[in-house]
Amino acid sequence: MNIIKLNAIPSTNDYLKQLSKEYPLLDFTVVVAENQTQGKGQMGEVWQSENGKSLLFSVLVKYKNVDTSSLFLLNALTALSVINAFESYKMDGLSIKWPNDILSYNKKIGGILIENMFKSSGEIHAVVGIGLNFYQTNLEHLPQASSVYHTYGKMIDREEVMIKIVEYIQKNIPELIDKADFWWEKYHDKLYKKDTPNLFQKDGKTFTGIIRNVTRDGFLQLEDESGNTQTYGLKEIKMVY
Repeated sequence: MNIIKLNAIPSTNDYLKQLSKEYPLLDFTVVVAENQTQGKGQMGEVWQSENGKSLLFSVLVKYKNVDTSSLFLLNALTALSVINAFESYKMDGLSIKWPNDILSYNKKIGGILIENMFKSSGEIHAVVGIGLNFYQTNLEHLPQASSVYHTYGKMIDREEVMIKIVEYIQKNIPELIDKADFWWEKYHDKLYKKDTPNLFQKDGKTFTGIIRNVTRDGFLQLEDESGNTQTYGLKEIKMVY
C-alpha cells in the first residue's frame, strides 16, 4: 500500500478525495495525519481529536460492477476490520454501534465515515475515513468516549494498527459481495444492543425498542413495544446509551 503521512490537515477524507481527482492513485492509497482541524463524522458532524493521540486516516478503495444498494457492506467490513485489528492485541468488549461507531465496553473509541465517488466508467471510488482514540486520558468532558490506553492500559503502535486494518480490508474485499451473507452475519454478531430492549429518541420523544436487523442498504430495523417493526435511516433516530 502507498502511505502518505502528513502533520496537520483539515480532513484526511477531503485531502484524499481531492488528490484522487488530480492524480491516478493506486487502490488502497492511504492518507494519515497527526491531527485534523476539520475532521468529519456522520452527516457533517465534527470529529474531535487531540494532536498526536489519535489514529486518523483515510484509504481509497475502488469498486467495479457493484450494486449501489450493497455499498453499506463496505461499512460493515471496515468496522469488522477495526475490531479484528484490536482483538489481535487481546482487546475484548468491542462492538459496533449502528451504523459504524466502534465501542469498547459501551464507550466510543472510534468512528468511520465512508464517502463514495461515482465515476463515469461505472467504477466507484470509496474514501474510507477512520478515526480512533488511542492515547487520550482526559475524557471527563466526553462521558460516552474512551481510548485504547484509558480502557486497556495499552500503548499500541498506531501505524501498526492502521496497516493491520487496511490489510484486512484489502484481503477480504475481493469476495465481499460474493460472501455478503457471511459478512452480514459477522456484522450483526458484533452489533451493539442487538435483540436487547433499549431506549431510543425520535423527534424529541423517548421510546423502548429492540434492534432486530440492519438492512443491506444500512437502515436500522427496530421492534417496538407492540411487536411491530419500524425502519429508520441515519439521523432519524438516536440510541440512548
